[in-house]
Amino acid sequence: MKITLRQLEVFNAVASHGQVTRAAQVLAMTQAAASMALAELEQQLGVGLFDRIGRQLLLNDTGRLLLSRARDVLDRAHDIETLAHGQDPVFDLHLGASVTIGNHLLPGLIARLKRDCPNGKLQISRYNTEQVLAHLLAFTIDLGFIEGPLEDDRFRRFPWQQDRLVIFCAPDHPLATRAVTPADLAGADWIVREHGSGTREVMERACAECGMRQRIALELEQPEAIRQCVLAGLGIGCLSELELVDALRAGSLVTLDTPFLDMRRNLDVVIHRQKFISKGIAAVLGACGVAR
Repeated sequence: MKITLRQLEVFNAVASHGQVTRAAQVLAMTQAAASMALAELEQQLGVGLFDRIGRQLLLNDTGRLLLSRARDVLDRAHDIETLAHGQDPVFDLHLGASVTIGNHLLPGLIARLKRDCPNGKLQISRYNTEQVLAHLLAFTIDLGFIEGPLEDDRFRRFPWQQDRLVIFCAPDHPLATRAVTPADLAGADWIVREHGSGTREVMERACAECGMRQRIALELEQPEAIRQCVLAGLGIGCLSELELVDALRAGSLVTLDTPFLDMRRNLDVVIHRQKFISKGIAAVLGACGVAR
């Protein structure tokens, strides 16, 4: 069996773009050459890697199983080339980040990486924590940044930073000017993040630990939408301190003192256990200051 790196490159590109035509464009090949490389790979393996639905190629179960290993080989080959030429890390990574991290922490990280690794390229997608983990499992992103608890041995977790959620309301809300109790919060309308977000999971766990049930009025995906609804007097909200710095400084929103709720949380960098830590991934982990 003589599988070539070019065949694996075509396989990876078609898996990413779902079409031979687009994969050929990305790899600067003709469509005929890309089709031939993919056909030869499947012939050598003795198995199809895609379900062909019209012009769309979708990974089948065998293709999904082999994709991570193909990408691992390509990453290692790329590292060999970089090391041999004595170059600064050259990479093209796709990062997935939960919303709060993507909005407030990744810009500074990207700036450091651009300074230290000018030949590196990053694509950032914002998801909730549940979606970040799903994309890591599918190998459609290289690294994930999450806010919620993680108890899944399919991932490696690198503790990164700490954060805290706070309960907040408009200055003219009835709870704004007095000490609140769990009963006060239970009787209020809550405007919260959607299920699957790290914020929602930490909030619900903290409330359950003190025996409090929330009355959910609205579920929204974007922190800005939650802030605006709370500002409009529609209820109380729960978000990271990072999301509220400007509003609290301006006095347009106020926090409620809730010592009975422990809403501290870890912010972690996560990677699939089968993912090879290339020089590019190592550069990102280094910029985060995490040990691996």
